[in-house]
Amino acid sequence: MDTVNQLVATGQFGIIKQPLAFIKILEWVFSIFAFATCGGYSGKFELSVECKNRSESDLALEVEFGYPFRLHQVYFDAPTCTGRKTERLFLEGDYSSSAEFFVTIAVFSFLYSMAALAVYLFIMEKYKENNKGPQVDFIVSAVFTFMWLVSSSAWAKGLSNVKTATDPDNVKTLIDACDREENRCREVADPVVSGLNTSVMFGFINLILWGGNLWFLFKETGWLGAFAGTYAPSAEKPPAPDSFGQQGYEQEGYGQQQEYAGSQGGYQPEYGQEGGYTEGGYNQGGYNQEPTSFAN
Repeated sequence: MDTVNQLVATGQFGIIKQPLAFIKILEWVFSIFAFATCGGYSGKFELSVECKNRSESDLALEVEFGYPFRLHQVYFDAPTCTGRKTERLFLEGDYSSSAEFFVTIAVFSFLYSMAALAVYLFIMEKYKENNKGPQVDFIVSAVFTFMWLVSSSAWAKGLSNVKTATDPDNVKTLIDACDREENRCREVADPVVSGLNTSVMFGFINLILWGGNLWFLFKETGWLGAFAGTYAPSAEKPPAPDSFGQQGYEQEGYGQQQEYAGSQGGYQPEYGQEGGYTEGGYNQGGYNQEPTSFAN
């Protein structure tokens, strides 16, 4: 009891008000509804076979079936209307794969939602450490979203086939006595499949819940900030260098910009060497050479 009180004292129950935990509670609840309405189903339908000889009739022929809907193993004894003999007949179809897959996904969703809620309430700090917890949670939830889509769609198709196989009008075609005009066959009660219809509805509700929760999980992963940071540098242009006088270009005597000397009416670069261009001629190392003149 002390351990329970300590856990309650250290729990962060305020997080239940946040979408991350609140949707997880809904996922936990609706996963229970999904596997309970499908996995706990059992139904029956009833036929009436009235023979020409009333003593050979069976006016309350009941056929029971249920999860996992291996209908090819469901049998019933129908009168042959030829004496008091009966024939054993089996329903058609095996729809256990889609039903069991649906229930399996619902059970695992229930277990994962319960475990995730425990993590949210008691070790949220470790969950958010280095964003590893949200990233794993996002990936697992994405897988469950896809699994809910597949399982719900498959079970919806499987349920349609179950309804067809258990329709009394279709079952009557299996009875040989119903093919003879002197005998009369009719349905007494149809199977009640409202619970199975509800299970399909709960399956798609779970799909919406798990898919919608991906956005809130994605915001916790830190990937959104990483994506934003990727595009941030591309919006900033690197500053242009002020001059060529940088390392690699700034050498001895060649580290200054070239300028236009408007006062002298010409272009005068400075090379900072011992010799250079002067207005009167070319001066290098104390040797003055006059320019060649071609004037007569």
